[in-house]
Amino acid sequence: MSELPQGLAAFVESAGWGGADIAPLPGDASFRRYFRLSRGEESAMLMHAPPPHEDPAPFLHVAHWLNDNGMRAPAIHAAEPQAGWVLTEDFGNDRMRDWLDEHPGEERAAYEAAVDSLAALHRLPPGPFAPYDMAVYAREAALLTEWYCPAQGLCVDVEGYARAWEAVMAPVLARQTPGVTVLRDYHAENIMLLGGKAGAPQGLIDFQDALVGHPAYDLVSLLQDARRDVDVHLETAMLLHYAQAIGGADDDFLADYATLGAQRNAKIVGIFTRLDARDGKPRYLAMIPRVWAALERDLAHPALAPVADWFDANIPADIRARNGAIPA
Repeated sequence: MSELPQGLAAFVESAGWGGADIAPLPGDASFRRYFRLSRGEESAMLMHAPPPHEDPAPFLHVAHWLNDNGMRAPAIHAAEPQAGWVLTEDFGNDRMRDWLDEHPGEERAAYEAAVDSLAALHRLPPGPFAPYDMAVYAREAALLTEWYCPAQGLCVDVEGYARAWEAVMAPVLARQTPGVTVLRDYHAENIMLLGGKAGAPQGLIDFQDALVGHPAYDLVSLLQDARRDVDVHLETAMLLHYAQAIGGADDDFLADYATLGAQRNAKIVGIFTRLDARDGKPRYLAMIPRVWAALERDLAHPALAPVADWFDANIPADIRARNGAIPA
């Protein structure tokens, strides 16, 4: 028990789980820690999101909204947000990414179910969350020039980068009203297969940063996954599947999909560089080539011309080649 966070035993006792077995689980890129509580045939998931680095209140807010609106977030058993404790339903071990490693033949069915879940979310009125506005998009895209470019020893046109993003994001913002709930980290590591099979109900996790934004954002998060290879043919098929589920998607939607893909991938390159440089987590650097390859595909869309021109002028071809995205 000495390795467990202070206050854990008291919270577990107050939640009615005193005496349960407590097993730490692997963490993620945040300061959050997770534990599985077990007693007999029962289990629950304990999250520790301690202030000041973390705040579980947004997680609780979004979880309640999702469950109240027919989506499948974990039920909340107990919470003490001021101390960072949340006890939730245990969704088990069948994370979509890991499950597909064992069942690669079920990939299409699993992705179709994930896309269907997104379509269901997008049929709902947007939730009571802050807007995904230009300030947020710009701040995220700037992570590339703040972290990645200095790590590569590059002196780049930061102001020109910001102007390019403002130009390409303007039509996206015009088309995202009234918007949908955007979970912002919707991918195969954050989808749980509750029935242990591809077509089973899919549980949602890691949604505490939800905003109201464009329906293409979570779709690109799923189909241009930073942590798992998604074949471009599957990506195209799932875009079509989504279009059929919502009643069609036009050229503007595909342009917005590419733009949001480029924005998200630029952000992730910056975040993964920061995780290494600031937080001492170098393992994320190995994922950058996958992210950069998707970024290059997105930049090829005509809607990204101002940003693509900036990359051509500021990121040398040899550095882009070292990322594994384009031939040397």
